Amino acid sequence: MTGIFVDLPELAGKVIQILREAIPALTRLAVLWDERQGDAQLRAAQGGAKATGTSLFPIAIRVDADLDHAVSRAMRSRPQALLVLSGPVIYVDRARIVESAVRNRLPSASVQPELAEAGGLIGYGPNLAEQFRQAARYIDRLVKGARPADLPIERPNRFQLVINLKTAKALGLTIPASLLQRADQVIE
Repeated sequence: MTGIFVDLPELAGKVIQILREAIPALTRLAVLWDERQGDAQLRAAQGGAKATGTSLFPIAIRVDADLDHAVSRAMRSRPQALLVLSGPVIYVDRARIVESAVRNRLPSASVQPELAEAGGLIGYGPNLAEQFRQAARYIDRLVKGARPADLPIERPNRFQLVINLKTAKALGLTIPASLLQRADQVIE
């Protein structure tokens, strides 16, 4: 077997660190995760939360309909922010998740940069365009006769930090200059 492996559970801890830089007083964090595939991501988030002294409140989803009440369920734990892990349902409905989070005045961060592009506060993870280019290079090698057994499994090697200042302003947050300087993309 060969291919491109994009499941990077360890990114959850990194996103929590970035979120703590953006919101230094963060102590309570809700996490939205797809229980059908996100166990490793949730464990990594729990480790990242513990390392930063942050209490974590998991909100599991399974199907699209679970998203309707996910953020309102999260609000019961009175979080200061929402961490959104990856999963097919989450990716497809990221705009709906962000809309609900903003409506509840809850900053959101994700292991998918696309969440910030959809209106979330912070996204950090693999660059999707680079993933497609990596897949194309892989396919090109196969088409040219490479044997799949001879090709290594590849992981993403480029990550993107996206910060949405428009969302920060709407939520009354000031993002530290040191964090903005590290961003690959700042949405104004």
